[in-house]
Amino acid sequence: MNFIEVQTKEQKKEFNNFAVRLYKNNPYWIRPLDKDIEIVFDKTQNPLFNHNENGIKAEAIRWILQDDKGETVGRIAAFINPKTVYKDNKQPTGGAGFFESINDEKVAFALFDKAKKWLSERKMEAMDAPINFGERNQWWGVLIDGFDKPPNYQMGYHFEYYKDFFEKWGFQEYFQQLTYGREMYNLSGRLEKIANRVMQREGYSFAHINKKNLDKHAQDFREVYNASWGNHEGVAKLTVEDAKALLKQMKPILEENLVWFAYFEGKAIGFYVMLPELNQLFKHLNGKFGIIQKLQFLWHKFQKKNTTVFGVIFGVAPEFQRKGVELGMVMAYEKERKNTPNYQYNYIEFNWIGDFNTGMVKLCESLDAKKVKRHATYRYLFDRTKPFERIKEIK
Repeated sequence: MNFIEVQTKEQKKEFNNFAVRLYKNNPYWIRPLDKDIEIVFDKTQNPLFNHNENGIKAEAIRWILQDDKGETVGRIAAFINPKTVYKDNKQPTGGAGFFESINDEKVAFALFDKAKKWLSERKMEAMDAPINFGERNQWWGVLIDGFDKPPNYQMGYHFEYYKDFFEKWGFQEYFQQLTYGREMYNLSGRLEKIANRVMQREGYSFAHINKKNLDKHAQDFREVYNASWGNHEGVAKLTVEDAKALLKQMKPILEENLVWFAYFEGKAIGFYVMLPELNQLFKHLNGKFGIIQKLQFLWHKFQKKNTTVFGVIFGVAPEFQRKGVELGMVMAYEKERKNTPNYQYNYIEFNWIGDFNTGMVKLCESLDAKKVKRHATYRYLFDRTKPFERIKEIK
């Protein structure tokens, strides 16, 4: 077998097309947009490449693996994120992701070995996988339950045998990401009372974003994110540039009444970010997003065939948690939805709920949402005598 570092245009094309061939007979897999994958590895578009902390620079590399006949049988990427190498880790930790493999243990193990070797040469002592070279809301975790459902936008769909490959090679489960789903109907009476009380309290206000004022919203998002998520294990804090880049990337698909902020006396204290479940539209585009595909996308969007949204992320500043702010944002959206004639969305999935985040798990369950998918993020310690520790639970 032969590893080829992905550098040329043709190699990048093969990196993406291998997955297309691999899943061609699977009715649930939806091809990601090629541009969404390529942005991750583009030094001009991924702001993470600009980070250099404590002498550690951001690095990313990817390979395709070919057999003796020159046929691609697997792919993988490895990367070092200087913002998370040491954050809450007892050892320097790198990552691997974008793993795809034929159903052959030797191929899968060769891919894991390649990523481990590259990280070891750069003085890493552990590897998290499969993860993204960037924020956690994209391309994170391997699917372990929910194989009969299509993936949400920028979330992975995988074969059932992947879980066995990871665990047999030696990876251990670091945490799970849960996806909950529910029909859009009124909150229960008790929750509605709590939400209404919050909305009526003096000093509290709730508003959805305005696309004309994204710079301000980026600042609001950054402040709440860093306060609510930035101190969690393995989560890097956002810079102003990170937040602006994130909203800029989402701008073409943002719908103003799907992204909500909570304020107290004018200061942002919470956010609730939802997006249209774009895979229901992108599945018609075969991974491309040129002029023709954009017209196709607009046509399908105009037809309002997509009836699903997915919750990307919740965040509430610590001093305002357990005060009903989350329910206040949900209620603000519900009121907007009910007051909109012929509203197209009737189902929501809450994406990327860490099993370690007991507060969010309880919130989803209190909303009568049901668990519909599970992804797992694994960790491999290079020193096999070192005790493994799961991610710390958030109370």
